[in-house]
Amino acid sequence: MPQLKLRSTVTSGLVHNVTPESAGWTYVGFALHGLAAGEVAGAETGEREVCLVLVSGKARFTVDGRDFGEMGGRMSPFEGAPDALYVPMGASWKAEATTPVELAVCSAPGGEGFEARAIPAGTHPQMVRGKATNTRHVTNIMPENDGAAQSLLVVEVITPGGHTSSYPPHKHDQDDLPVESYLEETYYHRFNPPQGFAFQRVYTDDRSLDEAMAVENGDVVLVPKGYHPVAAIHGYDGYYLNVMAGPSRAWKFHNAREHEWLFTGV
Repeated sequence: MPQLKLRSTVTSGLVHNVTPESAGWTYVGFALHGLAAGEVAGAETGEREVCLVLVSGKARFTVDGRDFGEMGGRMSPFEGAPDALYVPMGASWKAEATTPVELAVCSAPGGEGFEARAIPAGTHPQMVRGKATNTRHVTNIMPENDGAAQSLLVVEVITPGGHTSSYPPHKHDQDDLPVESYLEETYYHRFNPPQGFAFQRVYTDDRSLDEAMAVENGDVVLVPKGYHPVAAIHGYDGYYLNVMAGPSRAWKFHNAREHEWLFTGV
């Protein structure tokens, strides 16, 4: 199995590039570009669909020559909701940075009948999940009920320092709808202040997979299967961008049985 925690040694250009081939799975792709003002990134989507998320900064976007104008309004992922842009399969996109930019490219297998569309900040309101030290703040970018994509599910989460997230533990690794959906997943982690860190565990019931990782600013974690809780340490708020995809565009998870008692209170 490929290494689950990915750490890049660069902060500009192509910072991360997770493909189904490199991850050893079928559906999810994740890339991150670090651009200076005036620099350009772009690609053909081919048979995949893409969600471009402005993690920070501003850029001008075009899709197949159509001008979507300048997008982005936050200079940090901790400064509110993101602007994003959906690009369907068979299209060509280009982003030109107008400020320093961190641009996430979330991808999955595409389908026919979808059109490029902007997803402005505030399209989906931020939600608060959990209570006490399990409180976290969730902003859907491409939720399952928007009907606007073939495969992609994209969401951002802010976890206050000292809190847990993706917790109590849940998994989505069985194609058994309506009980559970099979979804591969990536986590792109950021921290405020940036020298912070968190702990993430990825494990299965039989412990054939059981990895506990200290994740730092800019790390990516792959979740091919199993449970995947995160704990942010005191004094450092955590941010992560999730990309999920599988054979069905549905998020149906299974709670860890031994921790089921926690769900009534969170």
